[in-house]
Amino acid sequence: MSNVDSAHLNVDVIIAGGGTSGCVIASRLATADPSLTILVLESGPATRDNVSVVQPGRYFEHLVPTSPTTKFYMSKATPNVGDRLLPVPCGQCLGGGSSINFMKYTRASASDFDAWKNDHKNLGWGCSDLLPLLRKTETFQVKPGMDTHGYEGPLKVSYGGQFTNIGDSFLETCAKYDTRRTSTDDPNGLYECNKYGKWAKWIDAKTGRRSDVPHGFIYDRERPNLQILTGVQVKRVIFENNHAVGVEFLPNQNVQPNNMTSLAVAQARKLVVLSSGAFGSPAILERSGVGQASLLQKLGIAQVADSPGVGENYQDHLGVFCQYYVDDEADSLRGIIQQQPDAIKELTAQWSQDGSGLLAQNAIDAGIKLRPLPDELKEIGSDFSATWDRTFVNTPDKAIMWIGIGAVTMPHPAGMPVRKCCNLLHFLYYPNSHGHLHITSADDINSHPDFDAAFLTDKSDTALLRWGYKRQREYARRLPLFRGEFVEGHPLFSEQSEVRCIAEQSPVAPNSPDLKYTAEDDEVIDDFTRKNFTTVWHSLGTCAMKPFKDGGVVDSRLNVYGVQGLKVADLSIVPSNVGANTYSTALVVAEKAATLIAEELGISL
Repeated sequence: MSNVDSAHLNVDVIIAGGGTSGCVIASRLATADPSLTILVLESGPATRDNVSVVQPGRYFEHLVPTSPTTKFYMSKATPNVGDRLLPVPCGQCLGGGSSINFMKYTRASASDFDAWKNDHKNLGWGCSDLLPLLRKTETFQVKPGMDTHGYEGPLKVSYGGQFTNIGDSFLETCAKYDTRRTSTDDPNGLYECNKYGKWAKWIDAKTGRRSDVPHGFIYDRERPNLQILTGVQVKRVIFENNHAVGVEFLPNQNVQPNNMTSLAVAQARKLVVLSSGAFGSPAILERSGVGQASLLQKLGIAQVADSPGVGENYQDHLGVFCQYYVDDEADSLRGIIQQQPDAIKELTAQWSQDGSGLLAQNAIDAGIKLRPLPDELKEIGSDFSATWDRTFVNTPDKAIMWIGIGAVTMPHPAGMPVRKCCNLLHFLYYPNSHGHLHITSADDINSHPDFDAAFLTDKSDTALLRWGYKRQREYARRLPLFRGEFVEGHPLFSEQSEVRCIAEQSPVAPNSPDLKYTAEDDEVIDDFTRKNFTTVWHSLGTCAMKPFKDGGVVDSRLNVYGVQGLKVADLSIVPSNVGANTYSTALVVAEKAATLIAEELGISL
């Protein structure tokens, strides 16, 4: 798949990027019309039967800085983020995020999609339009007969190979502690939130393998009309009279250093599709002469089309991971993460035999899409009031954040705890802080972009994360398996504070009063948040599907404004954020894009 064959560089459709969306689009089109020739150009390596991909429990291997499947972008250091250079990882391999993500099955709310249609004027992108496509992709193994789910798609959804006692402990605690909220057997049914539930995963219940796009859409069959080149980076789109007719690409020396040494050209007779993600697609556009006039002039790039929105509207989710000591009997992926040979040998044998066990797990078993109740809104405070009135008050299916538990310990700057821990995470679904990213070189594909995620530039985001920390801590200290707090991974409250963290503790009763924080304690939490929050790896929005006058880059048929024969189809087109991990959203964007392209080419999917 990585060898360049000039005979295959003149095709009908070029897809620049073989991530989640690119692979789905290529597969759908190639299968529907065997006469249509398609070329996919992917900068990362192939992933076929790679154990770090197909074995779910090994997903942390992709967060190592030297991982060949991940690319890290560094957001600017500002006081809002504790003066840190903040790394934001994204997939760089065939399958993109689908092959390296945490596999949490989480879908956006109906109002998220309806906002794309109504607020951003994108006909055909509402929830009722997209629901058939959401169903089309999946086989929902969790429970039969659920109206909003699909049962014949190539990607499997299950609870994984083992439901952990940590997950059970969390749900047991929530039922006793938070009696104003109920539970659900489908926390991702699109139309409601604020209920606790077991969390499904993109894992096949029968095989225990990750349900990633390459193994579900690409590697399952041979398609002579589909050519995929891995280890190549698209530099720019080639235009003739403002019509896209091909692309220039180079080898990714980190993947295949000896395969090519010079620029290559691929020609497209019918269409070029950019599917390189929130970072890659705007960069290709700018190097191609589509972007802000001042930026292109500064870099000496001839402008093809003025598009001020390219690289703007950057959005992500941001959250805080905190570690809590648990009983030695608690389930944990600790042995896998620490590469303990005995643990890996035992779990691998179990996984190989029947696809079960912790290796067939992401260990994220339970959580809630949390929406505050009236008294909780008062606790959050006035910094959030305007956002609540604008975004949430009339959309009861929208949660402000996700809080859940993992039978796993996230790596921490203070080091790995010596005792067994679980992990609680709270992350914001709709941060008000939006950033930008732009290229800094016309020719060097690997030059660091001008990237400012702008995290925590809005007070409402800080207020929500402060409340989220307090909330997750209340869950943790009531867990039957709770044994104390990993102090180094929490705010360093003063010794005189009544809420200071303690390493050795027993769980409190579910009906025990909540901790009471002072104004000084809140400041400590905010300082901790600035220095410890992280991206949750859900970058989107940088080629937004909006009207041009509103900063849009593509229209509702994904055509790039100002040029012809060029579309963008990936998470960069999402005009406004979604209350979900974004794998599901990337899939539905791809299915919609394939439908639109097929219509224009006269193909029946």
